Amino acid sequence: MLAFVLRRLFQAVIVMTAVAFIAFMLFQYVGDPIVFLLGQDAKPDQIRQLRVDLGLDQPFFVQFWHFLVNAAQGEFGLSLRQGAKVSRLIGERFPATLELALVAGVLAVAIGIPMGVYAALRRGTFMSQVFMTLSLLGVSLPTFLIGILLILLFTVVLGWFPSFGRGEVVRAGWWTSGLFTRDGWHHIVLPAITLAIFQLTLIMRLVRAEMLEVLRSDYIKFGRARGLTNRAIHFGHALKNTLVPVITIIGLQLGTLIAFSIITETVFQWPGMGLLFIQAVTFADIPVMAAYLCLIALIFVVINLVVDLLYFAVDPRLRMGGAGGH
Repeated sequence: MLAFVLRRLFQAVIVMTAVAFIAFMLFQYVGDPIVFLLGQDAKPDQIRQLRVDLGLDQPFFVQFWHFLVNAAQGEFGLSLRQGAKVSRLIGERFPATLELALVAGVLAVAIGIPMGVYAALRRGTFMSQVFMTLSLLGVSLPTFLIGILLILLFTVVLGWFPSFGRGEVVRAGWWTSGLFTRDGWHHIVLPAITLAIFQLTLIMRLVRAEMLEVLRSDYIKFGRARGLTNRAIHFGHALKNTLVPVITIIGLQLGTLIAFSIITETVFQWPGMGLLFIQAVTFADIPVMAAYLCLIALIFVVINLVVDLLYFAVDPRLRMGGAGGH
């Protein structure tokens, strides 16, 4: 187990180093930060002095080493658009994105797994066909269209929910949350549903397919021959083995929710990292773009490590294999 964790950590370091190199290349080939900071009318002496102050006159690998050291400490310099520290901007926006992704993820799991189990156990029934039809719509419709349709129905027509913003938040140190206020929940409903729909349908279809495959396996037939009840077979054996690949998808989808909430945050003007990234791309704010890339890569690396560890808790065959290997 320890060797497995150490091996995964070593792989994570390699991945993060590669991502950091890609992020660093943004500084080299996507515009000149000196021009952004001083403008077109800067004097040659000012440009030369600022290059020395920022360390841009040093060799390439020296600059990359300094970038790695600063990135490991969470420092990516100043935003070229706002003039504030990138770490502070990310820290202000990250709680909103994580909050939205967690609510959307809980919705997707809490609704998707039961729907998938029902569609597998009641295959061919009317409700099962309804679920499969809805899943096709959820997979096919683009996120921005779903968001616009929800705004049209629940904001414009019914007037139930607001169409933009985060609402009232509670601050605890540097962390902010709208989950402790009624207004915060009122604002998060539509963007969370919009972000969750694709993941919900994906989880539902995966659970249904895996459940059907497991129900056709030999050990399920043996359990029926032993006289086990349908409840014990379906939920004590079939569902448990179905969850092994589902855990992988759920883990990766949580990272996807955080990384690709850009469209949802733009549609609902949700003040998270996605909206910050879109603004950074618009104004070629390279430090913010680099920080966003590194943070998203770190989130995926951590989630992959957690998912791998959860395998040992869910599937005893892996624990037995690990023990046999040692």
